[in-house]
Amino acid sequence: MNAVNNNFGKVAVLMGGMSAEREVSLKSGAAVLQALRENGVDAHKIDVGKDVITELASGNFDCVFNMLHGRIGEDGVIQGALELLGLPYTGSGVMASSVGMDKLKTKEVWIANDLPTPKFMVIDSESHEKEIIEKLGLPVIVKPFKEGSSIGMSKVSQPEEMKDAMQLALKYDKKVLVEKWIVGKEYTAAIVAEESLPLIRLETNNSFYDFDAKYVSDNTQYHCPCGLDKDKEIELQYLAKQAFDAVEASGWGRVDLMLDDSGQPYLIEINTLPGMTDHSLVPMAAKQNGTSFNELVMQILAAGCCPVGES
Repeated sequence: MNAVNNNFGKVAVLMGGMSAEREVSLKSGAAVLQALRENGVDAHKIDVGKDVITELASGNFDCVFNMLHGRIGEDGVIQGALELLGLPYTGSGVMASSVGMDKLKTKEVWIANDLPTPKFMVIDSESHEKEIIEKLGLPVIVKPFKEGSSIGMSKVSQPEEMKDAMQLALKYDKKVLVEKWIVGKEYTAAIVAEESLPLIRLETNNSFYDFDAKYVSDNTQYHCPCGLDKDKEIELQYLAKQAFDAVEASGWGRVDLMLDDSGQPYLIEINTLPGMTDHSLVPMAAKQNGTSFNELVMQILAAGCCPVGES
């Protein structure tokens, strides 16, 4: 039996919720819950519903490990509620969570900080096909503003594909982001407790790293070490940390970026609450750095929640 770890008191692990990413969140939350318990932490599952505030307020919790993906859990809403309850929690605060969940706001912050990101347009209907092609060319990627796990995203290579892509994205948001397609290699940079972890290069047979490539396909390849020379990897790690800091993210997260065929990097998205199963990208990068999944979970907990009795 594992020794009891009372340093963090009673910890609520938030998971599930009501977003389109509910199933992914349940898997991440279950993995984190198990790791906390194996580390001797008094951790408790909360499958988040409309009564979550009451459940947290009456549960005598000392800390919250947030594993809610998507809306409510990742966009600043639950963070605001936890602030009102006076409960410390893992991950980014209200503002950074809200900005990070909004692909447009994230890009605006990066542009204001002179950080490279692909050209884009904001569209509110499916009737802008000609304008998109004139300004961005093809291919492009069409994205809902505020969904994670690549939900609602489509690559458009031919004009006749635009209508279906727009219709899909508009199911999730009133406005969508249409972004110039970058030809090159895709990387992701995990950041935990201010440290940039080794980069992972993503390789998929799909048209892009979509929901299927992330969670269903057995053909997706993850290269860690990523194959870049040391200086180039350090350069991209530094760029990712700049992107993370620009939105004032904290605790832990992940920044996705592309390196085009000429060697020019482009920031794609920030994820302030990544997946946390033993097959997810942050644990993979941590493992390359010599950190086990259980150790990683405790690092994230410690970055967000002071031990009981400390301030």
